[in-house]
Amino acid sequence: MTKPKIYLSSPHMGGNEIGYVNEAFDTNWIAPLGPNVNGFETDISTYLSGRKETYAAALVSGTAALHLALKMMNVCAGDVVMVQSFTFCGTTNPVNYLDAEIVFIDSELDTWNMCPLALKNAFEVYKNKSVKAIMPVHLYGMPAKMNEIQNIADQYGVPIIEDAAEALGSHYRAQNCGTFGEIAALSFNGNKIITSSGGGALVSKNKNYIDEALFLATQARDNALHYQHSQVGYNYRMSNVVAGIGRGQMEVLDERVAQRRDNNQRYREFFSDVDGITFQTEPDSDYFSNYWLTAILIDPQLTVGITRDDVQLALKAENIESRPLWKPMHMQPVHEGTKFFGTGVCEQLFEKGLCLPSGSNLTVKEFDRIFSALSIIFKK
Repeated sequence: MTKPKIYLSSPHMGGNEIGYVNEAFDTNWIAPLGPNVNGFETDISTYLSGRKETYAAALVSGTAALHLALKMMNVCAGDVVMVQSFTFCGTTNPVNYLDAEIVFIDSELDTWNMCPLALKNAFEVYKNKSVKAIMPVHLYGMPAKMNEIQNIADQYGVPIIEDAAEALGSHYRAQNCGTFGEIAALSFNGNKIITSSGGGALVSKNKNYIDEALFLATQARDNALHYQHSQVGYNYRMSNVVAGIGRGQMEVLDERVAQRRDNNQRYREFFSDVDGITFQTEPDSDYFSNYWLTAILIDPQLTVGITRDDVQLALKAENIESRPLWKPMHMQPVHEGTKFFGTGVCEQLFEKGLCLPSGSNLTVKEFDRIFSALSIIFKK
């Protein structure tokens, strides 16, 4: 008999989501926009706002949010965007939508995110070209070195677009991820720390960016009695039903962050006496990760030959889902020949890295299964 599957990161409802969804049905707000959309945007803004108010636009995906973010930064065909290579294609595809040139930046070993030194080297080569944006990613919820990246951005007068899709609830120097730079994207995909079943948000401290993005996201309809369009728009707005799920999820966000961090600590305790296993780890007290996914590196030279693939396949045999770290985008066939700056740190991370089951709804029984499988692999 097949054992029940343990997922990498499955949706985890808090209980109040159904109330918001039922309200949408009861009031017949089933179409895009509506009270839940407005409320969800307010919830996101309230959560992220610190010393300066943050504004939000609820959209169909984090990818859509990044597309609109690039539009807000006036990225056009032929412009250069410096992008973290160690990421998912949702980061890079919007740059391709606009026919802009991607310059990939390596990671550093402290956070696994955009390397400031590699970024600086890239600017030395591209300083006389039209660089329109820098796109760091807070990978697996770990904040990037935003202070150093911001200093470089300021030096060259280039705005930052944060890909904070995985980092809601994370912060750096007590400032929420998603509130650095000019504009940022969040994701509420089904496997994220909270979900609206699908969806994302564009956030910024500049209300004009959000207002313009909302205009474009609703098919760029001009203010006229009839349907009139002076520019090309997009069908990117979130539905009222989906936003209702998001509203309920926002109520349990801090709880979900605590649960993911507890999961991370459990894995650290399990591997504390296993040679060759290291974790993506907060470098110091400036960093606070939501640990959306617990990610480890497996060094076969110290694990008596056990590799990342060995662990993944052994877990799979027990119907336990895990996932290799992202394959760097500069290594992907679709980006063959793209310029890359760095020493290959992200390639080494990909070769050795694995994401372990990290859902906030993992039970004690499921952890027992995971640890039992890992104990066999590592002969504990």
